[in-house]
Formats: sequence, structure tokens, C-alpha cells
Amino acid sequence: MSRVAVVSPFSRPAEAEAALRRDLEVACVIAATSEELEIHHEIRRRVFVVEQGFFELSDRDEHDGDPATVHVLGLYGPVAGGAVRIYPLGEPGLWKGDRLAVLPAFRRRGLGGPLVRFAVRTAAARGGRRMIAHVQPPNVRFFEHLGWERVGEPTEYVGRPHQLMAIDLRPFAAG
Repeated sequence: MSRVAVVSPFSRPAEAEAALRRDLEVACVIAATSEELEIHHEIRRRVFVVEQGFFELSDRDEHDGDPATVHVLGLYGPVAGGAVRIYPLGEPGLWKGDRLAVLPAFRRRGLGGPLVRFAVRTAAARGGRRMIAHVQPPNVRFFEHLGWERVGEPTEYVGRPHQLMAIDLRPFAAG
């Protein structure tokens, strides 16, 4: 099966708008080219810098340059509308999922769940046994619905309240 050519909603907005008027399949792919990686980063920038104001200029950090970090795109048809990144932490088998971002126009298109499930399966396939994430309070129930559990009480993360959550990756290791 050949890989779909990823369409940027930023450089090809007419194609993105046309896609949103149709009922298309949702899929997730690992950003495999420099263009796909730039789309991934731009989705995050639009959500975390422009829309939510979590960061001043960019949300990029040292994890983005680490070759162990996996950058994922959520596609609605061929159009990238969401992103998430995952990476292993210092403890063997422990992974972190973060920077889950879905562009506003794509939020009712069902990209969030597939992005989280893809991240979980990918980390499990790479030897992960447990994954953690800092989740914004309005999204806690969404993560619980996907099998994640709260860890402790909400804490401050990147200057705002977040709930630390975790999921056991072992059930996903076989497929």
C-alpha cells in the first residue's frame, strides 16, 4: 500500500477547505520528510503559540531535535489537521506523549482519538511499557475514555494547570 501524499492546510488552503466539506477517512502517519515535519511544527505553533498562548514564539524544544522523538501527523483525507509527538524518557520503557494539537477546523473531524491511539501503539511497538502525558483539565475525560488514568493531583506544567496521566503500553505491544 502506498503512502498518501500529505497536503499542507497552510500552503494549500483551498484543498484543505474542499476536504472539510467531504466525509473523508482519518489516518495517522509519522512525519517522514522535512516538509511533513514543518507541517507538524506549524500545526503545533498555530495551536500552542497563536491560539492558546502557551509559548511566546515557538513550542519547539530539545526533544524536537532528538532522533528518538517521533513526530506524528493526523490526516483528514490527505490534509494534515493534527499533530502529536512522543519520545522515550530516561527510565527504560517509559515514554512521554505531548504537544497533541488539532487545528480548530479539524476538531470535529475525529483526529484526536486516532492521534492518541497511534502514539500509544507506536511507543508500544518501540519497546514502551508505560506512557505519560500532561493533559489540560478540559481534556482529562477524553483521555480517560481512551484508557488513560490520572496520576496524582493536577499540577502546573508550562505555566498552566495540567493533569499527569498514564497508560500501560503492554497490551498494545502485540499489535
